[in-house]
Amino acid sequence: MNLANEAAYDLWAGDYPPLPHNPLMAAEQAAVLALWPDVAGRRALDLACGSGRYGLLMQQRGARSVVACDRSAGMLARAPLACRVRADMQQLPFAAESFDVIACGLAVGHAPDLAAWMAEVSRVLAPGGVLVYSDFHPDAARVGMTRSFTDAGGQRHELAHALHEPDDHLRAACAAGLVLQGQREVRIGQDLTAPHLARWDGLRVVLALRWGKP
Repeated sequence: MNLANEAAYDLWAGDYPPLPHNPLMAAEQAAVLALWPDVAGRRALDLACGSGRYGLLMQQRGARSVVACDRSAGMLARAPLACRVRADMQQLPFAAESFDVIACGLAVGHAPDLAAWMAEVSRVLAPGGVLVYSDFHPDAARVGMTRSFTDAGGQRHELAHALHEPDDHLRAACAAGLVLQGQREVRIGQDLTAPHLARWDGLRVVLALRWGKP
């Protein structure tokens, strides 16, 4: 995450609850949960956790331990989890094979080098572990959709977000020694309905992926 994004997330944090708070996030979470592994008794990491919604789900579903990790101090303070670590998701301060399950919601686009991000995540994932994450689909960016929010003063902020094609995810994961276990796409009109999105019927807006480490 670059410094501009970090500052924006700090500003956004006060209005960012640990649950899906708009239709797109609800559809994204449904896609991720369709790929969700059994976390009971396992060591879990909510990577680039934001306000900690996936970490909270891991905790509720019986994970042995849950670590919330984010670079934004403002977002991390919102996460309702006991163990919170401030760190860049591309340089994780954890030993190799520290986690059995890693979840990451709508944040991988903040990693400009997808292969390096995937290699670092694979490093801290234990053999037999599962990585499940979502990303904004590049098709959405191509029609002009942006990652943005309006602050309390009415100022609009747009976050920088790299476009990672579906094949980019596959190449990066394979290079990191991960194996595809499942994927879902969120499409407008099928998985996500809202009047202001109707003109983009059928457009892919979110990609969710599950990888395993042999």
